[in-house]
Amino acid sequence: MNQMTRAVFFLTEEDEEVKPLMLETVLFCPLLTWVSEKLKADGVERFFVFCEPAYIAEARACFPADAAVEVSADLAALAAFLKEEGQVAVFPDAVVPLKLSGGCNYTYTAAASALTECFVGGNSDAIPGAQELPGYTTIYDLPRLQDREMECRSAIVRQHRENGVRILDASAVYIDPRVEIGRGTVVLPGTILRGRTRIGENCTLGPNAMVRDCTVGNETEINASQINESTVGSRTHVGPFAYVRPGCTIGDDIKVGDFVEVKNSTIGDGTKISHLTYVGDSDVGRHVNFGCGTVTTNYDGFHKFRTTVGDHVFIGCNTNLVAPVRVEDGAYIAAGATITEDVPKDALAIARARQTVKEGWAARRREKEGR
Repeated sequence: MNQMTRAVFFLTEEDEEVKPLMLETVLFCPLLTWVSEKLKADGVERFFVFCEPAYIAEARACFPADAAVEVSADLAALAAFLKEEGQVAVFPDAVVPLKLSGGCNYTYTAAASALTECFVGGNSDAIPGAQELPGYTTIYDLPRLQDREMECRSAIVRQHRENGVRILDASAVYIDPRVEIGRGTVVLPGTILRGRTRIGENCTLGPNAMVRDCTVGNETEINASQINESTVGSRTHVGPFAYVRPGCTIGDDIKVGDFVEVKNSTIGDGTKISHLTYVGDSDVGRHVNFGCGTVTTNYDGFHKFRTTVGDHVFIGCNTNLVAPVRVEDGAYIAAGATITEDVPKDALAIARARQTVKEGWAARRREKEGR
């Protein structure tokens, strides 16, 4: 592999309208992405994908935007890719980058000149000098890919366990092959880790947690919650039953508790959002306390607006923060307030009607209604 820096994929099907099998997913990851990332780790730097025009964009999306990859259905382009001499990895069929039991492997390496004579020159003879590229299993159709998916899951779980991750029940977790997990982390049943997720060390994930395209620090707990396309710091507790939507940066030593939703927001270190709260389109400082039932009302039916909360702010229960609004450092907001104007530093904001008590009103109403 040290001298092999190029790879060619053939994404062709007998029926041109059938999606190439290499674009199908295993454990949420396109096969083409999974295989190309393994090749990159092994030193391959340049890729050529031969496929029908209808699938060029989807195939290109399987690689990072800055990757050295060409996707084309033009044999002349393939010939240009092979013009430089050297060994090339060839993937004539769909594969998984694992050696599965009872499987065949038709992936091989060969000299670029021999490949040019075969693919471009039309020479149908065996390619001279071709050698099997070990570590792959050929997949022939979608049903067999689905049959093999649980074997792939077991292999991925085994790799993480060998790296020091504690997975209690291998049959009850689903881990994308792109996921990275630090040593000492415990993965409990019902956990789903998707996309380019990176989990730190000594975390606890689950039970019943879903993490997609996120970065999570060390010693963080995500319990029966979902987080998506966000960053979560260290020693932070999320859940149970929390929902973190895309675009969030949640710092260290934070609590995002039960039935809390956070969306497109930054949450400073040490802040507590314990329960029944919505924080959307907000910039929140450090050591803020959100009382139960707090809502950032960020949408007026036409536009979204942001809320800014400073450090060491105390927000009482059942507070509405009507954006755009700013609450400065150290401010207090009384429970039941609807805040529509900025709150100065270290101030107390009270925004509710004075209580009125009418003696005997309820009894008179019941008598009137005959109840």
